[in-house]
Amino acid sequence: MEQSKDILEKEGKFLKKLLESTVKCPICNYNEMRIADYLYEMPYVGKVLLSTGKCPRCGFKFNDVRVFEASNPKKIIFKVDKPEDLNALVVRASSASMKIPELGLELTPGPMAQGFITTVEGVLHMFKEITEFLCSQPNADKRACEERLKEINEAIDGKRTFTLIVLDPEGVSKIVHEKVVEEPLG
Repeated sequence: MEQSKDILEKEGKFLKKLLESTVKCPICNYNEMRIADYLYEMPYVGKVLLSTGKCPRCGFKFNDVRVFEASNPKKIIFKVDKPEDLNALVVRASSASMKIPELGLELTPGPMAQGFITTVEGVLHMFKEITEFLCSQPNADKRACEERLKEINEAIDGKRTFTLIVLDPEGVSKIVHEKVVEEPLG
């Protein structure tokens, strides 16, 4: 937790610590896991709330990020049709789902989901890692896995168009790009 604070202060972007609390670790139930919330000014995005913590007993780490100014529940749609679009910044809150219909990919948050900041390309790499893990399981359909990984790699290389959709019931996620379309989530 202190390391995150040090990094933010060195970059000159640290605004202030908002809250620090001690909670029970969800992994080992140790009652001394400290969670801290920081307000951070991020270029192109604005103020974001960073939550971070680490259990001193088992080492479990918790990180979450969300745009500080919440809005209504929303659906964010971003059509990726050229390689440069892969550089668009993605802020995904822990409560948000993501999907790429053309590739049959979907990420639905669970009870221990964490938010993140990455690029569209980073989202594709995340889906690739998950797919590789699932494909390493003994009962995986190897042919289907190879096809899915080929499609993901083509998207990473900018050779495939696709749509990234973020469904955020809290309205605190964001994709930073002029082509983004936001709609009410309903």
